[in-house]
Amino acid sequence: MPIRRILIANRGEIALRIHRAAHEMGIETVAVHSTADADAMHVRLADHAICIGPPAAAQSYLDVAAIISAAEIAGADAIHPGYGFLSENAKFAEIVEAHDIAWIGPKPEHIRTMGDKVEAKRTAGALGLPLVPGSDGAISDVAEARKLADEIGYPVIIKAASGGGGRGMKVCNSPDQLETLIKQAGNEAKAAFGDDTVYLEKYLGNPRHIEFQVFGDGEGNAIHLGERDCSLQRRHQKVLEEAPSPVLTPEDRERMGGIVSKAMSDMGYRGAGTIEFLWENGEFYFIEMNTRLQVEHPVTEAITGVDLVREQIRIAEGKALSVTQDELEFTGHAIECRINAEDPWTFAPSPGKVTTYHAAGGMHVRVDSGLYAGYSIPPYYDSMIAKLIVSGRTREGCIMRLKRALEEMVIEGVKTSIPLHEELLKQPDFISGDYSIKWLEEWLAERES
Repeated sequence: MPIRRILIANRGEIALRIHRAAHEMGIETVAVHSTADADAMHVRLADHAICIGPPAAAQSYLDVAAIISAAEIAGADAIHPGYGFLSENAKFAEIVEAHDIAWIGPKPEHIRTMGDKVEAKRTAGALGLPLVPGSDGAISDVAEARKLADEIGYPVIIKAASGGGGRGMKVCNSPDQLETLIKQAGNEAKAAFGDDTVYLEKYLGNPRHIEFQVFGDGEGNAIHLGERDCSLQRRHQKVLEEAPSPVLTPEDRERMGGIVSKAMSDMGYRGAGTIEFLWENGEFYFIEMNTRLQVEHPVTEAITGVDLVREQIRIAEGKALSVTQDELEFTGHAIECRINAEDPWTFAPSPGKVTTYHAAGGMHVRVDSGLYAGYSIPPYYDSMIAKLIVSGRTREGCIMRLKRALEEMVIEGVKTSIPLHEELLKQPDFISGDYSIKWLEEWLAERES
């Protein structure tokens, strides 16, 4: 069924991104917003706007009843959740579909399965995805954990079964630490996610974080759109992403792409998804699957020419994938810098009024942002305020273009992470592509000393 009007259950740059894709397809948009976001750009540009609550996300962007009510009031026939907030909430997806509103996302059962890290690992293994050696499920007692850790070898990592962002994760280097760290991880997980379930895995010493973008039509047809390297991270939060990865060969891409697309085909997966791996010494190890659009999706769009949001909407309308695997071509290189309203070195948040704003421009330069001069960045939400995406024929050319674009980008009135990105691009390890998920934190620590 054709979609006529989409309610965007999100805010900021991703809400604006969805609005633009919808309008290019001739579809109307409904913006929902908290009182703090009344002047946001996506609210100004949408065809309809409805306030759903006060600034706190729990009383607005996470309020399922308010969002469903807004959809019914506005006559929306579809809801796009973006990323974050309710995007991976299976119950919300079920409620949306129960109200005869199209859910622009995966099937609720797939969201639920992949949202539980223990079940996700079990499912991934059954689908033929390579796994990190570890427990088959939740750790039930310390004796079991000791036996397993001895078998796979220290160090091991204890992880929360629910949630993410580094909470409920503990690295254990020796048997005498194990019991204490299991308790600490469980307590952190309970406090953050309401679930103290933890599992155990082999800890990889110096891996890269490489993820594959996948798409399925829900009928057993699936493709991959290549990989993204997301290894530049601080406290498990991505800072800069690039595609393709500097370390993968075309043969690696074809092999792993075939594995992930077959897994999604066998699963009957619908819509956009990202399968994340740790990569070390030429081997891939599944860590999780995100059943939604990713923040870093523009780098994939840059090297494939496929509009991923448009594709999401098409799939929700019951249409076939617009491109086959054989038709996909990977061209050039792309890098995305996440620009946050925060001190570039202490990372302290810096909300406030933007006094001057000038977006970088030029050939193959894209800025996804809802900023404008006079806009006040609220203190209640994630600090990311813009994404600068640059592409080029080669990685070297892409880096040079990105340096120029960062020089052009002007955001005054608040502190931003632009100086951090400018310094990163000067580092020999980044220029050579020789970095891992530990590199950024180690570099920052050395810089402070």
